[in-house]
Amino acid sequence: MKKPLTIYQVDAFTKTLFKGNPAGVVPDADGLTEEEMQAIARELNNSETAFILSPQGNDHEVWIRFFTPAVEVPSCGHATVAAHYVRAIENKLTTKTVYHKIGIGILPVDVIKDNSYYKIMMTQGKPEFKEIIQGDIKEELIEAIGISNNDLIEKAPIQIIDTGHSKVLVGVKSKEILNSLKPDNTALTKISKQIRCNGYHVFTLDSDVPDILTNCRMFAPAIGINEDPVTGNGNGPLGAYLIKYNLVKHNGKFFSFKSKQGEAIKREGICHVEVFIENGEPVKVKIGGYAIIAFKASL
Repeated sequence: MKKPLTIYQVDAFTKTLFKGNPAGVVPDADGLTEEEMQAIARELNNSETAFILSPQGNDHEVWIRFFTPAVEVPSCGHATVAAHYVRAIENKLTTKTVYHKIGIGILPVDVIKDNSYYKIMMTQGKPEFKEIIQGDIKEELIEAIGISNNDLIEKAPIQIIDTGHSKVLVGVKSKEILNSLKPDNTALTKISKQIRCNGYHVFTLDSDVPDILTNCRMFAPAIGINEDPVTGNGNGPLGAYLIKYNLVKHNGKFFSFKSKQGEAIKREGICHVEVFIENGEPVKVKIGGYAIIAFKASL
């Protein structure tokens, strides 16, 4: 590296320190090589670190790249919230829409000034409903997660859904089942190679909090994340999934809800999800929430 770097650690999807999902943010990453970004992400050892770079054209204001400790990924919900929260703090932004370039394209992010807080809402990629997991591979998958067919929500197929970084959606009947999961990470990693999807987003509609619709957990051992505290790229597809399979009531145009994740590993956070609907189908998803800076350091 040719210069000192400022690095933030930000807890996303929460207003409380040491809750939610921690992400690294490097607000001035211009000049770093890909190898240096990967090394910094490995050193910070968060599930993702966001590197903020100068725009590459007039159609976006900022370019962001995301790295896990092991690989670069095209999109990341909590690191997007963290990165735009840092930008808002550093630049003292008012409410505005920012267009950013990420691995899946150029998309808008709403920066909403909420008294002394900023709420960040990112538009994800168009929902894509991919392979439904069936047969022997389904049996291997549910065994690896640690559940049985009797634990699954009826009329809710296990399916790969993508709004930027695909996840396998798995619905279980109760919060008790969800919080008791002890997945086999070696088996899940093997299955990921077969189905070409690295993340398993397990959810339940069983909630004991009135304004929380879903509780979730997400496992992605194939990319070095045994369990992710709060997952934007899991809760976004979940919003589309709930509409697709008529698991919730809505007005035919718009549906919003809050999803809680991280309770089982004591890093609870809340993801806000908005789904836009046309002709009964989900066509656009936004996810987001609040954040708080845990620390700022010089590298």
